Amino acid sequence: MSTSTPPVIVLGGGIAGLLAAHELGRNGVAAEVYEAGPRIAGMAASHTDADGFSYDVGAHFVTNRFMAALGMRANCRVLPRYGEVVHLSAKKHPVYPIGLLGVPRFVRSAVWEKVRRPKRDLSVAADRFRHDYGRKLADEVALPLLEAWSGLPADQLSASVIDKIPTGLAQTIWLRMAQRMTKRAVMIGYCKEEPSATGVFHVYPDGGIAAICQHVADGLAQPVQVGQPAEKIYTDGERVVGVRIAGRDIETNTVISTLPINRLTQLIEGSDRLDRFRRFQFRGLVLVNLKLTGRELLPDVIVWTPHGFPYFRVTEAPMAMPWIAPVDKTMILCEFGAQPGDEVWAMTDEEAVERCVSTLDPLIPDVRSRLLGASVLRQPLGYPVFALDYEPDRAALAAEGTGIAGLHSVGRNGEFDHILMEDTFWRLRRRIPAIARDHHRCSVVASSIEGVHNEHSTA
Repeated sequence: MSTSTPPVIVLGGGIAGLLAAHELGRNGVAAEVYEAGPRIAGMAASHTDADGFSYDVGAHFVTNRFMAALGMRANCRVLPRYGEVVHLSAKKHPVYPIGLLGVPRFVRSAVWEKVRRPKRDLSVAADRFRHDYGRKLADEVALPLLEAWSGLPADQLSASVIDKIPTGLAQTIWLRMAQRMTKRAVMIGYCKEEPSATGVFHVYPDGGIAAICQHVADGLAQPVQVGQPAEKIYTDGERVVGVRIAGRDIETNTVISTLPINRLTQLIEGSDRLDRFRRFQFRGLVLVNLKLTGRELLPDVIVWTPHGFPYFRVTEAPMAMPWIAPVDKTMILCEFGAQPGDEVWAMTDEEAVERCVSTLDPLIPDVRSRLLGASVLRQPLGYPVFALDYEPDRAALAAEGTGIAGLHSVGRNGEFDHILMEDTFWRLRRRIPAIARDHHRCSVVASSIEGVHNEHSTA
């Protein structure tokens, strides 16, 4: 063993891995970040095409609070607006969630649910949504959307997914009012780890979401090593003792992984404690980005489409961020739930674009004549699926971690959780000090043991 303190090994150069290394540095611990792909950022990539349209992989929204914590607030623009509606019919798009309270059948059903108080298994998503929202709202809106992005029937999903909705109704109403008064996009529901407040609002960094990754990477003590896939994580049955990266063995007592938890299990040697996570499933996405003439073509920035459309969400990001598209032009993002190998995933790009254009008429009647071009992205890791079948194991992962000392699985994919970028940051800010102390303690113990061993060898 080496007498020098081994570094913490961070697997993954996306936002979670970079933030983990950043926080380790703040706590005085050296970290080495290894990324299997050819570049950093992962799912937080940003692009600008030859026509002047800028877009991120998916729809990412960040806040002034998050950017200030990273020292990036001065390089961000404030979003003038943000909103979500639900498509119920061609002429009815109630604001989510407040506007749904104005739909009489939803209100009657919710009241009846409270009066009747039927027996339900509240560990099942279908029953929990019907209990909390009433059968009508659950069956017409919440459950179809849940099933679209999960790929399973709601009676096969855990009710834990409803706990990922962070903002209560009263607070949501207050924050909506604050949006109107301040004329800026006050954050509602995009972070669970820190409270919502009227002074927390959405911003957008110059250079896109990928600029966050680059900023964090530039501040690390050591550059991220790209093209370096993790091949093995060695354990002694109880604790991490090393890793193999691109054919090279590295000694360490601490690994922070951002890999999907079901893939992380395949790397472990010397322990079977992660085997129960192998069956965890992720729902994939097919993202179709349409470039159109015109602006403000949708009823609001995000339109949830529980019925009548093959995709579950439609987003017009330039309504909130007008600078990401040329003047008098816009982008419409259609999100399909899909799995590698299924019919939606197997569509050609042309077929995926046509499916969007041919079905968008209820929202944008002249969409075909407005079309300038399109791009299609297939993302196999869209959402963790909270299946009832493995809910006890998912809950154990959330409460206890991996079960191997020194092995920490972080980020959306690593924690198998419905969390966004800012949640990842605040969780890491709270967790890293304890990880740093444990790493230091184990390194000191290992050095002491080696010192005693060397003394005996010399004698």
